Amino acid sequence: MGTAAPMLEEPRVTRFWPFMFALFVGSFMSVLSSSTITLAIPELQRYFGAELSLLQWTLTGFMLAMGTSAPLTGYLGGRFSFKRLYVASLVGFTLASVLCGVAWDVRSLVAFRFLQGAFSGAIMPVTMTLIYQLLPRERQALAASLWSLAASLAPAFGPTFAGWLITLGDWRWLFFINVPLGLVAVALAGRTIPLYRLQVPKAFDLPGLLTVITGTLSLLIALSQGRDWGWTDRSTVSLFLLGTLSLVAFVVRELRSRHPLLDLRVLANRRYLVTLIVSIIITISLYSGAFLVPVFLQTIQGVTPLETGLILLPASLAMALLMPVVGRMYGPLGPRTLMTAGVLMIAGGTYALSRLTPEISQTYVLAWMLVRNVGISLAMMPAGNAGMEEISRERTGHASSISNWLRNVFGAFSIAVFTSLLSLFSTREAEALAMQGMTERRAIETLALVAGINDVYLVATLVALVAVPLSLGVHKLRAPSTLTGARR
Repeated sequence: MGTAAPMLEEPRVTRFWPFMFALFVGSFMSVLSSSTITLAIPELQRYFGAELSLLQWTLTGFMLAMGTSAPLTGYLGGRFSFKRLYVASLVGFTLASVLCGVAWDVRSLVAFRFLQGAFSGAIMPVTMTLIYQLLPRERQALAASLWSLAASLAPAFGPTFAGWLITLGDWRWLFFINVPLGLVAVALAGRTIPLYRLQVPKAFDLPGLLTVITGTLSLLIALSQGRDWGWTDRSTVSLFLLGTLSLVAFVVRELRSRHPLLDLRVLANRRYLVTLIVSIIITISLYSGAFLVPVFLQTIQGVTPLETGLILLPASLAMALLMPVVGRMYGPLGPRTLMTAGVLMIAGGTYALSRLTPEISQTYVLAWMLVRNVGISLAMMPAGNAGMEEISRERTGHASSISNWLRNVFGAFSIAVFTSLLSLFSTREAEALAMQGMTERRAIETLALVAGINDVYLVATLVALVAVPLSLGVHKLRAPSTLTGARR
């Protein structure tokens, strides 16, 4: 702590494939922990005897913690170097995984998932920043596709892997498996990522951090608990008001501060802003499928966690394997074509999943999840890379922090909103069925839950369609930008 800060230095030339493998392992481990827990929620519900509304915090809390730690990465990366921040995040994530594995009740599991999510929230923006600060422009699209591949392979294998672990052992191994992965990731990062610093922040924006954490926490709690407390209850309204005012104060402070926690001025770049909105919509679509399909298959059709993972595997695997292909297609086709085609496929697949029935074929679910996931693969990387193309290398830390912060926060918001809507729509349908004379409780619950899932997917379809006109406006850059040119 007392040693002098090292002098600023340019990053040395990076060996592409060893560097990308080091980022891949850490990113894969981070995303795996969010994709496996979705399938385990029904198992956790049986094990702990807890309500779904409480258990959804094992995912929502993880994502919220990711969202609240992501804004810090730009400052911490500049202060201590992005390599050191990456290694420290990997170590913290591994230790938090051990704590999750020894959790003794739902509340302790949720608390440790918050801690795990806080470290995970640094991993993704840091790895994204390393790509745009260390690699030359002509290799960034391929690197971004490989980075996205890590985020896609985890959901591809996560459900099947989780089902296998739960079947052979129990849910605790979903967390213990991170220990060997974490150790490998730390070793690779130490050997392959160069130590460098482009600039050192002159001050830490504590008021900015407090306002952004207060705002996101307040809004998420209000969205998650509003259906139980009542949407007009004083507590719900107060949290909505506190969250909104806190985020407004955060934005005003960051725009006026000479040393902001997050340099929100990057949002003035229209290309970055538009692609960020599209990325948020893609994230919402991704989590709607990951959350609702396991609930439908396990609760309505009675399949096991392992069978659920096997049903979802082909669609998720297709999404993952397409990522490197999309990276190669980015140059010739440009972002507009890929993003528009991808968003249309997401919307079409989501709409098809709003037509579920209790007796529907699992092949139907698989086919339309395949369409959705191919669309996500086509749109995800182009949206992220197109937005970063016009951001200077010195500001990529802030841009990636903002991108990952907002995607995580809106992902957490979407799960909370989808859970609330599912409860609202299911309750409304159950009351309608009872008024029609249906008396068998199990039949009412089944039909009401299916109707609720269908209605939520219909809402998700409308959200996805918003991204279509936005995608059409993202043109291919006519000439390489000199802003992000890294050392070649």
